[in-house]
Amino acid sequence: MTNTIIESEKITGVPFVNFKRQYQQLKSELDAVWEGIMSNGDFIMRKHLEDFEREIADYIGVKHAIGVNSGTDALYISAHALGWKPGDEIITVGHTFVATIGAIAQCGATPVLVDVAKDYNIDVTKVEAAITSKTKGIIPVHLNGRAADMGKIMELAKKHNLKVIEDAAQALGSKFNGKHTGSFGDTSIFSFYPAKMLGTAGDGGIVCTNDDALAFKLRALRDNGRVDDVKVINCYGYCTRLDNLHAALLSAKFKHFDDWVSRRREIAQKYDDAFKDIADLGIMPAPSDSPNFDVYQNYVVRTKRRDEFTAYLKSNNIGYLISWIVPNHLQKPLKLDHFDLPETVAISNEVVSLPMYPEMTDEEVDYVIDKVKVFFK
Repeated sequence: MTNTIIESEKITGVPFVNFKRQYQQLKSELDAVWEGIMSNGDFIMRKHLEDFEREIADYIGVKHAIGVNSGTDALYISAHALGWKPGDEIITVGHTFVATIGAIAQCGATPVLVDVAKDYNIDVTKVEAAITSKTKGIIPVHLNGRAADMGKIMELAKKHNLKVIEDAAQALGSKFNGKHTGSFGDTSIFSFYPAKMLGTAGDGGIVCTNDDALAFKLRALRDNGRVDDVKVINCYGYCTRLDNLHAALLSAKFKHFDDWVSRRREIAQKYDDAFKDIADLGIMPAPSDSPNFDVYQNYVVRTKRRDEFTAYLKSNNIGYLISWIVPNHLQKPLKLDHFDLPETVAISNEVVSLPMYPEMTDEEVDYVIDKVKVFFK
């Protein structure tokens, strides 16, 4: 799939994301969804949600998908459903959005942070040394659209009797050894924040699992303890349902998802080919024998000249993202600074994400490439 613009149109910049363009391309489909929902008054826990949950479950290859109102809440209710509590230790990474660590803290457990490897995902060689008699679980994060090493993670989980939540908020569609991320752990979570692989017009998320009993707990937790009969309260829960409108919008967009993944991979290949010989710019191409199928939620580069580089990008109207300028373990209120995470610190000082979205035209990709080459020449 290739996007083009009229030949006479001059590129003067490229935003980091372009929500307006996606809407214009899908306008008739999305407007029809809005009209149908509003005309029928189908707002909460209706067929559109059930259908979308089934679509995601089938796509990932799991028995259950439970729609919730954000990826953050998907993490929180997963931790709650697994029974993590004060005194428990849960292993995860520092290089992630704070919600990953927050899910551990919110249920009273203790976050134990390990460093990441050069691919920005959890360094599996460091996990076993962090396991103690108090360790109850692991939350690997599939960052930037690349799967963590789930073979090693699940091996360690089985060996030490640990529960696993896959934080796949940035990785819908990615695979490890031919198997979709989100299909390995006890639960997995995805985010439908607008800038994600599949985004809605606001916040949204989903939890996946193959465990029937766990699915029942998750459904109860997302709707104030109710599951099939609104008269029966199974537990104290939350109000964290995925709204029917969001589910319907996501379902309409999901029909295009495989094409979007293909386009992201196409753009990433163009970037890789253009940047691979630039000495001062680090990229992350997958090796030819990699077990990973990357979907490129973000296209991340590294440079020790980041401040100068980002100022240059800004001057040329090229959008960018830095994840995350201050690492979580150095955020003083979180009280996590006893962890030594040198790779996380180095990454936080060097990474920049370039524009990466399926609506980018070839001309816009070339504009970004040309400007980056000029800076590093």
